[in-house]
Amino acid sequence: DGYLWAGMGDGGGANDTFHNGQNPGTLLGKMLRLDVTSDPSAPYRIPPDNPWVTANWNGQDVLDEVWAMGLRNPWRFSFDRRIGDLWIADVGESQSEEIDFVPAAQVRQGALNFGWPAMEGPHCLAGDCAAAGYVLPTAEYGHAGNGCSITGGYVYRGQAFPLLNGVYFYADYCSGNLWALWRTAAGMQSALVLPKAAAMSSFGEDEAGEIYVTDIGGGIVYQLVGESVSP
Repeated sequence: DGYLWAGMGDGGGANDTFHNGQNPGTLLGKMLRLDVTSDPSAPYRIPPDNPWVTANWNGQDVLDEVWAMGLRNPWRFSFDRRIGDLWIADVGESQSEEIDFVPAAQVRQGALNFGWPAMEGPHCLAGDCAAAGYVLPTAEYGHAGNGCSITGGYVYRGQAFPLLNGVYFYADYCSGNLWALWRTAAGMQSALVLPKAAAMSSFGEDEAGEIYVTDIGGGIVYQLVGESVSP
C-alpha cells in the first residue's frame, strides 16, 4: 500500500514482563504502519487511515502508529503479493507457536488485537479471552517435538512450480522443520514438508515470486522447489 510496516516485539522478559503487548501507549508488541518521509525533522507521518487515529481499544487511546497489538515477537510477516492477505508468524513463550492470518479486506481495516500476553496461540492464559475480542491464530503448533521458535515465510506466487501456487511456507528455527499451509473449502490445511532441514532464520522472495530460505547454521541460502508440471 506504499507504507512501511514494522513488526515490534514486546521488549523481552518472561510472559511480557513489562506488559507491553496490551499497553496501547507503547509501540512494543505491535504492528506499525508508517508513512516515511524525506524530511529529517519528521522522518515519518501517520497514514490518515490508520485504524486507531479515530478509534480506541476498550476506551483507551492507542498510539496512532499502531495497526494491530497483542504480539510477542512477529518473526516474520509477509503479504501475499497477488491477493494482499497478511500472514504473521508470532514466536511463542513456552507452549505454542502461532500463525495469524488477516484477509486483504481486513488488512485495510486493521485495529486487531492478537491477545498476547493474555493468550499464547489458541490458549487463554488470563481473563475472559472470548469477551476481550482477541483474534485467534489460523494455525499453531506445540513445542513438544516440533521446535520452539517459528520463522514465517511467504505465499508462493512464482511461475516455476505451479503446484505450489497459493501455499504459505513457514519453519521452526529450533527443530529445522519446514511446513506448508494452504486454504481449502474445509479450512486451513498444514503438512510437514521437510523435517529437521536446517536452522531456518528467515525467508526471502525474488521479483519472480520464487521463495528462498536462509540457513544461519550452515551459512547457506536455499531455494524452495517443487514439481514443475501440474497434473
